[in-house]
Amino acid sequence: MDQKILCLAAEKTAEKLQKFLQTLKDDDLTNLLQNQAVKGNAPGALLRAIFKGSPCSEEGGALRRRKVYTCCIQLVESGDLQKEVAAEIIGLLMLEAYHFPGLILIELANEFIDAIKEGSLVNGKSLELLPIILTALATKKENLSYGKGELSGEECKKQLINTLCSGRWDQQYVIQLTSMFKDVPLTPEEVEFVVGKVLKMFSKLNLQEIPPLVYQLLVLSSKGSRKSILDGIITFFNELDKQHNEEKSGDELLDLVTVPSGELRHVEGTIILHIVFAIKLDCELGRELLKHVKAGQQGDSNNLCPFSIALLLSVTRIQRFEEQVFDLLKTSIVKSFKDLQLLQGSKFLQNLVPHRSCVSTMILEVVKNSVHSWDHITQGLVELGFILMDLYGPKKILDGKTVETSSSLSKMPNQCTCKLGANILLETFKIHEMIRQEILEQVLNRVVTRASSPINHFLDLLSNIITYAPLVLQSCSSKVTETFDFLSFLPLQTAQGLLKAVQPLLKVSMSMRDSLILVLRKAMFASQLDARKSAVAGFLLLLKNFKVLGSLSSSQCSQSIGVSQVHVDIHSRYNSVANETFCLEIMDSLRRCLGQQADVRLMLYEGFYDVLRRNSQLANSIMQTLLSQLKQFYESKPDVLPPLKLEACILTQGDQISLQEPLDYLLCCIQHCLAWYKSRVVSVQQGDEEEEEGFYQELDDILESITNRMIKSELEDFELDKSADFSQSTGIGIKNNISAFLVMGVCEVLIEYNFCISNFSKNKFEEVLSLFMCYKKLSDILIEKAGKGKAKMTNKTNDSFLSMKFVSDLLTALFRDSTQSHEESLSVLRSNNEFMRYAVTVALQKVQQLKETGHVSGPDGQNLDKIFQNLCDITRVLLWRYTSIPTSVEDSAKKEKGKSISLLCLEGLQKIFSVVQQFYQPKIQQFLRALDVTDQEGDEGEDANVSVTQRAAFQIRQFQRSLLNLLSSEEEDFNSKEALLLVSVLSNLSKLLEPSSPQFVQMLSWTSKICKENSREDASFCKSLMNLLFSLHVLYKSPVTLLRDLSQDIHGQLGDIDQDVEVEKTNHFAMVNLKTAAPTICLLVLSQAEKVLEEVDWLITKLKGQVSQETMSAETSQATPQNNPAEKAIIIQLGTLLTFFHELVQTALPSGSCVDTLLKDLCKMYTILTALVRYYLQVCRSSGGIPKNMEKLVKLSGSHLTPLCYSFISYVQNKKSNNLKYTGEKKKEKTAVATAMARVLRETKPIPNLIFAIEQYEKFLIHLSKKSKVNLMQHMKLSTSRDFKIKGNILDMVLGEDREDESEEGTVSEHRGQNEEPAKKRKK
Repeated sequence: MDQKILCLAAEKTAEKLQKFLQTLKDDDLTNLLQNQAVKGNAPGALLRAIFKGSPCSEEGGALRRRKVYTCCIQLVESGDLQKEVAAEIIGLLMLEAYHFPGLILIELANEFIDAIKEGSLVNGKSLELLPIILTALATKKENLSYGKGELSGEECKKQLINTLCSGRWDQQYVIQLTSMFKDVPLTPEEVEFVVGKVLKMFSKLNLQEIPPLVYQLLVLSSKGSRKSILDGIITFFNELDKQHNEEKSGDELLDLVTVPSGELRHVEGTIILHIVFAIKLDCELGRELLKHVKAGQQGDSNNLCPFSIALLLSVTRIQRFEEQVFDLLKTSIVKSFKDLQLLQGSKFLQNLVPHRSCVSTMILEVVKNSVHSWDHITQGLVELGFILMDLYGPKKILDGKTVETSSSLSKMPNQCTCKLGANILLETFKIHEMIRQEILEQVLNRVVTRASSPINHFLDLLSNIITYAPLVLQSCSSKVTETFDFLSFLPLQTAQGLLKAVQPLLKVSMSMRDSLILVLRKAMFASQLDARKSAVAGFLLLLKNFKVLGSLSSSQCSQSIGVSQVHVDIHSRYNSVANETFCLEIMDSLRRCLGQQADVRLMLYEGFYDVLRRNSQLANSIMQTLLSQLKQFYESKPDVLPPLKLEACILTQGDQISLQEPLDYLLCCIQHCLAWYKSRVVSVQQGDEEEEEGFYQELDDILESITNRMIKSELEDFELDKSADFSQSTGIGIKNNISAFLVMGVCEVLIEYNFCISNFSKNKFEEVLSLFMCYKKLSDILIEKAGKGKAKMTNKTNDSFLSMKFVSDLLTALFRDSTQSHEESLSVLRSNNEFMRYAVTVALQKVQQLKETGHVSGPDGQNLDKIFQNLCDITRVLLWRYTSIPTSVEDSAKKEKGKSISLLCLEGLQKIFSVVQQFYQPKIQQFLRALDVTDQEGDEGEDANVSVTQRAAFQIRQFQRSLLNLLSSEEEDFNSKEALLLVSVLSNLSKLLEPSSPQFVQMLSWTSKICKENSREDASFCKSLMNLLFSLHVLYKSPVTLLRDLSQDIHGQLGDIDQDVEVEKTNHFAMVNLKTAAPTICLLVLSQAEKVLEEVDWLITKLKGQVSQETMSAETSQATPQNNPAEKAIIIQLGTLLTFFHELVQTALPSGSCVDTLLKDLCKMYTILTALVRYYLQVCRSSGGIPKNMEKLVKLSGSHLTPLCYSFISYVQNKKSNNLKYTGEKKKEKTAVATAMARVLRETKPIPNLIFAIEQYEKFLIHLSKKSKVNLMQHMKLSTSRDFKIKGNILDMVLGEDREDESEEGTVSEHRGQNEEPAKKRKK
């Protein structure tokens, strides 16, 4: 039969073929086809013949074709055919589909759709036909009956697609179906249908099937719906990540951990690559991605998640998007830190805004995830890290000093951002070996090229990188040695930082160490002073870190390299011998420095003690060097006074006089080294080597002799008595100044030396006191002479030579030592009040130095742990002294100049509390525990359970008592300095309280009570106390009611702008009195109101973003009600602030800063009211109405604020013109009037801004009235004081007066002529 069909088909006309086919039954035809196809005989010819004989113009032919189609589709789906055969059949069916009439196409399409819904497809091969059917259908112009009505072909196609997308899809065909749609011409609406359906299918598929599906979606994106596709993919993976993290963090053993971490990351990586590839081909997709992230920035739902961040970083490889993406990430990071800062500082916002994860944690998560071969994002991560560090690193501060502190300031957004940059780089460095070399090179380049700006953040990063992997970095050693060549050109601080950072490498790589030594030796003789100092610093560092065999292990100072991989055996026998020769060589180089400038020597003396502690075998070499140096300046004859050759220490070159030998530092170094040697080495050696003891004994004798002779010497022996010249302008004066400081330094060193060896002997303490008297006389002379001259600062320049440890021991002995046997000897020192005060003053000086530089001078000055120990001891003593002997008792007993010791103690406490929070945030618990004087040893366990809040509250109570005692005294006895310090201490301690704790609430109510019940006229005390009140209040709830009460008090105190109105005095806060009401409290409440306005503004922006996102996602109906708490809170805040401004606008404020600030803040108030109105304009579109309380707010603004603003403006202008007349009368000179005019112009500048803000507000209210169908303008009175006409008659009068003035004076200055010309022009 088949042969016959083929033969007939070969004829020119198809008539016979048609007739023959009509005679056959359908089943015969289909069987024939089946047999042919299954046998593998090419059925193509037969199919062509059948189609030729079944033209679609006849109904029978069309039906026959349809039967053949159905049969072929089933054949192809059955899977019985060979691939080639199936492909040929499908190809033919595709070609012929266009000839079908529309109705049959619809039937065929429905067959497919039913098969898909029922899941009866076997291999989905026939799906290739569906797009052709749909395309063919779309080309049919005529109306077709579909369902109950008639639709065009295009509409039928739309209906069919709709039906297909609303049915269920078997997961194995999702990819094929998606891929199928790329061949169908789709309208944007249809694309949305399809994309929506495919995205819903994501969650039903296996993870491995998602990348190919995403690929098909991206191909589809060229037809539209780019936004939905990106949105869907990002949201899906964000959810998956969240689920995954929850599963990981869940403790219980989950049977169903959905996906192993590695697999999920690999899939994400593949998808990111697909998307980036698509963006390269279609820039529109990239723009959509950026739009998507930006949209999230405005609203509440931040569109950044680890997946989208990784995607963005990957997109940075496309040049045209690189800059935009980095800008976007940068602003997102800073914004998230700023938001966090805002939230932390306001309980009001914390209650309204849920806490979301910070962008920084997400980025670090991305770094962690990138370990799963996400090489495409590493470059982006590194660039981002450096961008953040470069832009937000510490900036240069004017005097060249940059103060960088750890925790307290790092809450600032910029510092957090810079820190994040460093963390990104460090973590990326740890994970990706490929990129290590590049990171290291970039860091080193910045260290070298940015010498002038502060680069501590880069040095810290370098140090962390090297500590992490010294051995790995050996491969990059060439880059490091290259950097050494620039060492002598770097500023000293940078050079020291760099050397410290690379120190672990030197232990691992000998070649690096050798090249460093060569560089340092060259630098030793460089012409720049800084280069020579760097060389000394480098050599000292090497001495510290290369131990010689037999050195004592000084556990507290050994610096471990941090990672187990550095088990290079440095301490083997060979190495130690090598180290010894190496160290002795360096000592030789350093001895040469002793002939250089004072600065270089000074560095050496400061460094020797540390070297000795780390490397005790070098003790002999160091001590001999110091001894021989000292002998040059020491008078060996026992009866010569003074015992030191001060002349030899000072260098005179022509007119230039400078210090040649810092003798005080030399003695200080000797004293510390000697003390260390006695405590450590002698106890270990016990008389091994007698000859060694020799020169230690000699040093002891010399110090003893110097002490005795210094006590005998008079100031005249040094030529430094009262008659000496100390002026900074003459050579002799400068020389005497240097000598005086040397003598004072030597006295301090000897005080410490003698106290330490005294063992509480009375004679020694008398010597200490005599040395102090010598020091005191000199310092008094210097202060007195400096007072006469201009240079007040001379007594401030020199730091004390006492070490921090000694200061803490000395204070403990003076104030707390109650041992019976020490009583008599200590009374020698205790009886001298000056000495006691001096001890406390030095403690203060040390704390101040720590605050400014982060370390203190003297031994162990860089060791933060030891400083912390000393701080605890000092604080304990000062606290005891201040609380047990109040200032009032002390003041009445001794009336003497200067601050009393108790006050000094309090000042010390205030500084220490702020320093501890600045540098020792993690150790605060330990610090407060150390202050507990009760100190019961046994309760260690119980002790540990007491929280920081409880301990801080205990200390707070002590200071509260002191402040109450102060306030109970009479006004004239009120010690303002002490009160200020107490408030400062209280505010420092209150930062340690947990805001949710009862102790915090107690502190707040106590502060509030003090402000309510005490009236003091001291403005600075009032300001600090009110600041404390506000800083506590914002962490508890919003301070608007507090502001309202204070504004009423200010109004009551200062009176009304209308003098006839009697204002009733409210007395909420006694602190508000005539003296303090303005400007102190007025400016304070205005700045607080400004903060509240900022918070409200931030909230409104957030709400606007939410609304715009909701309108985009068209889910407004469910979303609007949720915003009510925030909206309600905003309206309440603004309402209360309105009443606050209502009071202040009626207050007769003195002109100046109060008026200016009030006008600016009013302007801000109106701007924010306008923002709220615009927000409701947005909401109105979706929800239709505005809430009742918003109407009330508008009414309130119309009745209580706007009219009063206009009268306040008139008041200000009248006041200014009166002032002007007054100055005009007093001084007829025109210059006075001109300056007054200029001042008036400057001060009235905010007025037009305010009027503009009011009018903008009213303009948008009119819009809102139309939108919401509520007449909001009925409460607004149109302003009348807007009359800007030039009144001719008044102008004539004024000009007439001007002319009279001229004729009186007779002479007209040029200035005056210029002034008058514009007036004449105006007159015309």
